[in-house]
Amino acid sequence: MAKPARLNPDLAGPGLAEAVAGWCRWLAEERRSSAHTGDAYIRDLNGFLAFLATHLGETPSIKSLDGLSARDFRAWLAKRAMEDRRKTSTARALSAVRSFYRHLAREGLAHNTSIVAVRGPRLPRALPKPLTEVEAAETLEQSARQAAAPWIGKRDAAVLTLLYGCGLRIDEALRLNRADAPRGESMMITGKGGKQRVIPVLPTVREAIDDYQQACPHDIPSDGPLFVGARGKRLGARTVQALMQKLRAHLGLPETATPHALRHSFATHLLAGGGDLRTIQELLGHASLSTTQRYTGVDADSLMAVYDAAHPRARQDRRGNE
Repeated sequence: MAKPARLNPDLAGPGLAEAVAGWCRWLAEERRSSAHTGDAYIRDLNGFLAFLATHLGETPSIKSLDGLSARDFRAWLAKRAMEDRRKTSTARALSAVRSFYRHLAREGLAHNTSIVAVRGPRLPRALPKPLTEVEAAETLEQSARQAAAPWIGKRDAAVLTLLYGCGLRIDEALRLNRADAPRGESMMITGKGGKQRVIPVLPTVREAIDDYQQACPHDIPSDGPLFVGARGKRLGARTVQALMQKLRAHLGLPETATPHALRHSFATHLLAGGGDLRTIQELLGHASLSTTQRYTGVDADSLMAVYDAAHPRARQDRRGNE
């Protein structure tokens, strides 16, 4: 198991290590960021500080961070471009550094506004790749057959059924405790930023989770994790990602068939069945409707079919063409 990322002590001048530790606590406790996101942000910050050590000719400190100009930040971005870093990677690194500077401002440690004026790389608009309904059904059906033990197969099927049947983020599903397991027709989910939303739960989702819980050999208390690994510890995202990798190879699915693709598929298939975009936005926990549109916009044919069947003008045009 990979060790969590840590601040490079050789890059931490006066006051910096304590500030980074406070930032990490805020990411985990207040923002509720996943461990994966926290590790990525620390690695990005280490890279930024390593650049500053050379750029400034000294070990970075709170004081030196406070004194950086927009030109300094642009020099960092330019170096990343010269190293042929991916634009998405640079955009995330800039987001991490901005987050750290906001933390410094909240704590009254530094108030550098120059980074606000720095523009990140222009990213191409990436369209999500949902599975087809047939692919989604085959994925859920085959998930239980890839495991070394029957109870693990039931667990895998339950996790993927929850992602597809309720449109959860993988972190949302794996953070659930036993007490959170759905008992009725809905369940409460805590998403990004601690925001809560109510999700309808299909009988097939409840059945898959109940089947797994009955088969699980570990004695887990109600405040313990709902989904556990072979040793009874909370299941990690990498295990689910590895499962999807096996399923891709077995079913001939594209590389875009990831656990998150099941969430895309949930939204797209709801829209194709006539679901309301605003309702889907609430179910997904999106703050912006534009984000939901990106999830569902890939299925233009289905969207036009819904429009053609429901919109009064579309019906009028059909009658005029008869």
